[in-house]
Amino acid sequence: MEILHSHCCGLDVHKKTIAACVLRLEGKTKNRQQRTFGTMTRDLLALSDWLKECGVTHVAMESSGVYWKPVWNILEGSFEVLLVNAQHIKAVPGRKTDQKDSEWIADLLQHGLLKGSFVPPTPTRELRDLTRYRVNLRQECNRIANRIQKVLEDANIKLAAVVSDSLGASGRAMLKAIIEGEHDAQKLSELSKGTLRKKRNELQLALEGRTTAHHRFLLKELIDHLEFVEGKIERLEAEISERMHPYEEQVRHLRTIPGIERITAWGLLAEIGMDMNQFPDAAHLASWAGLCPGNHESAGKRLSGKTRKGSVWLSRHLCQAAWAVSTKKNSYLSAMFRRVAARRGVKRAVVAVAHALLVIVFHMLKKGIDYRDLGPNYFDRINADHIKRKLVKRLENLGVKVTLEALPQEG
Repeated sequence: MEILHSHCCGLDVHKKTIAACVLRLEGKTKNRQQRTFGTMTRDLLALSDWLKECGVTHVAMESSGVYWKPVWNILEGSFEVLLVNAQHIKAVPGRKTDQKDSEWIADLLQHGLLKGSFVPPTPTRELRDLTRYRVNLRQECNRIANRIQKVLEDANIKLAAVVSDSLGASGRAMLKAIIEGEHDAQKLSELSKGTLRKKRNELQLALEGRTTAHHRFLLKELIDHLEFVEGKIERLEAEISERMHPYEEQVRHLRTIPGIERITAWGLLAEIGMDMNQFPDAAHLASWAGLCPGNHESAGKRLSGKTRKGSVWLSRHLCQAAWAVSTKKNSYLSAMFRRVAARRGVKRAVVAVAHALLVIVFHMLKKGIDYRDLGPNYFDRINADHIKRKLVKRLENLGVKVTLEALPQEG
């Protein structure tokens, strides 16, 4: 087999150690050198110096958790570094050691049999850290809100039965009054604001609970925790907004898509990057994201179309946008959701719309254009004759004679 890289190295990265194997082709002789390094910064710099002394040009390593990141940061810029999906590297049976793993990686790299994973530039990686942390904080807010609701139910305060958002402005005012020791349901209901004041009689009934000192203590701790996390989210969003200033045009383009608002646009750009030239086409991007049908066929039979594992963070943003689209009307994407949901179910419809959204995002970012909706009747237009025949047949089965006549063209 042809050797593409004469001087290369394979790394087997672990939490505390890195097994390195350098393969060098000198004439017709293949030399092999193996060493083990630690993972401290000093050790990684020593690894970089050793690779330079060996004349290494290409380095490959498995994407092992987060342990590859410091190694990548040190070697990036000095070598051609490939991050390889561990599932794509099958170790030779009976030869499983760290040194054998690094040698196998180096051998595959030398023959050009490894395909590097997409690793965005440093600014995009930093944005990823921020947007993913924000998702975790938002999930924590949801968990705290659920705990607050459990405490209220335990105290037999049925606020959620009357108020759509128990932690809105009115709900928080009532909860803080309860924490301070207010028991009068009528006084608590008077703290309602806006249109909720029309439900004061219902609120009064819902607030006639049995609140103890234990409930008040728990509510105070949970509200304090919630406000603390919300404060962190506000600071995090301010930092993300500051870093997204150079990409405001891309954010503006994405926000023209139904279901995608500012936060979702931030998450999408952080996950796929700003430069679409790194993906050959939209199909490759969808495959990388794990939003395309699986490819499993044997003996001429298609066995499964289940989507494979991909970027769970990107899928989260796209599926949330797909759910948001499903509630809208008069758009191509909402029509697509209803069309697929009727045949395959709601969950498959969400994944299908998420895939369509990703394809749309790819072309919009690549061309730098706004979203142009195809219209809610797009699927009717492409199958107009079929729909006509189908509807006429249904009416005829009901005993009605149908004559079709085209409407006059406007203008």
